[in-house]
Amino acid sequence: MVEVDGIVTSIVYKNDDNGYTVAKIKCEQDMENYSIVGYMHYLSEGQRVHIKGEWTYHKSFGKQIKVDSFEEILPTTLEGVEKYLASGLINGIGPVTAKKIIKAFGEKALDIIEMNPERLTEVEGIGSRKAKKIGESLKEQRELKEIMIFLQSHGITPSYGIKIFKKYGAASITVLRENPYSLCEDIQGIGFKTADKIAKSLGMNVNSPFRIASGIKYVLSTAVGNGHVYLPKEECIKKSAAELKVDASLIGEGINTLNLNRDIVVDEVEEVTCIYLSPMFFSEVKSAKKIVELTLNRIDVETEKVDIEIKDFEKENNISFAPEQIDAIKEGVKNGVCVITGGPGTGKTTIIKCIIKIFENRSLNVCLCAPTGRAAKRMSESTGYEAKTIHRLLQVEFISDSDRNTFAKDENEPIEADVIIVDEASMIDVMLMNSLLKAMSSTTRLILVGDVDQLPSVGPGNVLLDIIESGGIAVARLQHIFRQSMESLITINAHKINNGDMPILNEKDKDFFFLQNNSADGIIKEIANLVNVRLPKFKKDLDRMKDIQVLSPMKKGEAGIIHLNNALQEILNPKSPSKTEKKVGEYILRVGDKVMQTKNNYQLTWESLTIEGEEGSGIFNGDIGYIERINTEDSKAYIIFDEDKRVEYDFSSLDEIELAYAITIHKSQGSEFPVCIIPVFYGPPMLMTRNLIYTGVTRAKSFLVLIGVKQTLSTMIKNKTITKRYSSLKNRIKNFCEVIK
Repeated sequence: MVEVDGIVTSIVYKNDDNGYTVAKIKCEQDMENYSIVGYMHYLSEGQRVHIKGEWTYHKSFGKQIKVDSFEEILPTTLEGVEKYLASGLINGIGPVTAKKIIKAFGEKALDIIEMNPERLTEVEGIGSRKAKKIGESLKEQRELKEIMIFLQSHGITPSYGIKIFKKYGAASITVLRENPYSLCEDIQGIGFKTADKIAKSLGMNVNSPFRIASGIKYVLSTAVGNGHVYLPKEECIKKSAAELKVDASLIGEGINTLNLNRDIVVDEVEEVTCIYLSPMFFSEVKSAKKIVELTLNRIDVETEKVDIEIKDFEKENNISFAPEQIDAIKEGVKNGVCVITGGPGTGKTTIIKCIIKIFENRSLNVCLCAPTGRAAKRMSESTGYEAKTIHRLLQVEFISDSDRNTFAKDENEPIEADVIIVDEASMIDVMLMNSLLKAMSSTTRLILVGDVDQLPSVGPGNVLLDIIESGGIAVARLQHIFRQSMESLITINAHKINNGDMPILNEKDKDFFFLQNNSADGIIKEIANLVNVRLPKFKKDLDRMKDIQVLSPMKKGEAGIIHLNNALQEILNPKSPSKTEKKVGEYILRVGDKVMQTKNNYQLTWESLTIEGEEGSGIFNGDIGYIERINTEDSKAYIIFDEDKRVEYDFSSLDEIELAYAITIHKSQGSEFPVCIIPVFYGPPMLMTRNLIYTGVTRAKSFLVLIGVKQTLSTMIKNKTITKRYSSLKNRIKNFCEVIK
């Protein structure tokens, strides 16, 4: 730890949103000039400050002090006060005005500005409006400083401190003392755990109603993060009491209060008392109601004419549909809502194309969409029609004041479409489904296409499965594999795995291979060798970076993506003096790295590299890109997504980025890669399941290699365990269907 006093001579860079600053300081101890870097929102040129931090060395800028904390040293001499006033720190005062103020009030100038700013009108050239502005500026500086010191003393980082000050202003300390748990509701990124630490440091009672209420919502939010739409009341009470370490009776009282305030909803489903966060409840109920409403939109179609159109399509495309595929086309054409589900090679894409053609013959407007950018891109490439992400179709808008997003398309301004076809529907959670349904007029038809045997959505709910199992919606199940797909062992083995059978392995001149290796280190080394040597040698036109994707069942663990990414980065993009890098979390990010966005960020803007002047916003969870440039002086990184979209990241946003040489199978949903490598190693039984390995296998387009323990593969295929998700969409659809009968 180093402590120095000095004068800020210049501000090199400042991010006004989070306070990250690079500045120059003249150190009073040795009269040397140093760079200081850190979160210092209220730092200005001319300030005298006391700095605490650590010496670091930057390869371009030399010796620096990485600031942990700092405080302003107010001047005590006449000369010091004048310099302080002339520094520009206080709005409305420059060098000339500073001299006049010092001449009028001497060393008492700062006290007068703060306590009696109206007296500034005694100075020539300062009117009442300017005097008020100067007083408010100094007051805001002092308030911000006091609040930041208070927040930092309670473990709140400067970046969050700025957000808190922007939200609550001068009342920040008062709000936190009264109810620190309000941070969970008002400040994006601050959760219950952080608020609870602050509350503890402020001496708040552990049985406080504020704490109980916030803790219950935290437990429900955690459940939502694990895929649940609600928790049974008994489980909610048990988990909340354990988390908060309080008596269960207090949780019961808290649930009643939250229910009265409509922060949560208590509802009976199938004789079970269910506790919902309000948005979850209304998303589920409204989704069920709208789905049933759309089913009433049945269309009378001329069966003979449709039969002719299907035969014409078969002739034009030189194909022959199986009976179940013809049934799927007809179900999609005649129903207000229809689900088409099937595994790889069952012709879902061809069926979609035929349905679109039939609708086009009737001059109907068809919109295609998918939950992710990569899935939408695949849909466009495979059908030949434009497909959008659901977010783009709904015209997502970011609300900067609340750090949240909304959709321009809703019940007041619905999507202009006669038919909406959604691919990869297994990835849709209940919140997104509600937003999509809300933006559909009652006459629009909905066709959901997906593989119900894949992993469920990352978000809450079991939407596709619930719709299918409700019994009230038309469902077309595809099992027949097309002749050309029968040539691929990837397709054949995916169906074998889904049926609980071991796949066919290592047939010559085929596309599905298994390499036995019993150690995690051996698996990682073998994967590195495959990526770097064997596969590029075997397939000459293979791009090691773009065409090969490693998929792991786990993030952590011996064969998890963290270890794999570090090993693959060392081979594919090794450290070099010519490549700037930045340490972020568990990874070092380096120019040239393959990376992934890990959360939806609607605020990020991008510019097109191929179409001059084209811009857009929104980079989404699962988007893969490559680091083009890292600028440590400006604290910026530039990443190219989809080979065309350049995005500028502030260093403070890089926690949303991680290496993507290896990604989890969960993150691969909706994607397809030319070559996939999957480590099959020991892991938790709840994770190592049939639908996980099935999902991973179906991501490979032309070549797949499994590496690991054959017994583990066999165990996964036998493990049909599907973690139960609390969701009542199925029951609600059933109930609404009974009402309209």
